[in-house]
Amino acid sequence: MDEFMNEKLLLTQEEYDKIVAEYDELVSVKRAEVAERIKEAISYGDISENAEYDSAKNEQAELEEHIHELEEMLRKAKIISEEEMKGDKVNIGLKVTVKDLDTGDKEVFSIVGATGSDPFSGKISTESPVGKALIGKKKGDTVAIEIPDGIINYKIMKIEKEQKKES
Repeated sequence: MDEFMNEKLLLTQEEYDKIVAEYDELVSVKRAEVAERIKEAISYGDISENAEYDSAKNEQAELEEHIHELEEMLRKAKIISEEEMKGDKVNIGLKVTVKDLDTGDKEVFSIVGATGSDPFSGKISTESPVGKALIGKKKGDTVAIEIPDGIINYKIMKIEKEQKKES
């Protein structure tokens, strides 16, 4: 199962759409802007000592690397359907309430794809140790998760769908 998880990048439709939009922007707009900067820098003459040219070429290399990363993400993407987000098992796009069995503290996590991770906002990635341990578990299950500080023991108290924000 782990090999499959590592090969596929689990994403919600919203996360996937964001990656596609960013990719389209970089390919159709940013690439042309950088090419124009390079062309302009070349027009200044000798490129061997041309800081504008060096800067534009560096920007182009970073841009192409980022485009390649996004292409890789899109190639590996597996969009989690509404059907897979029923709420009976922990999955991407769901909110899970856990109880720390050692301290009694409750925490709420939103399970997100790798691109949506923001631990300070309670959004944990399916790629993180906690996310990996919780995926596929049911309400009432307990999990022992190895984290840098030791082992944390959680009991899953509640699994629910994320509330969609009205825009």
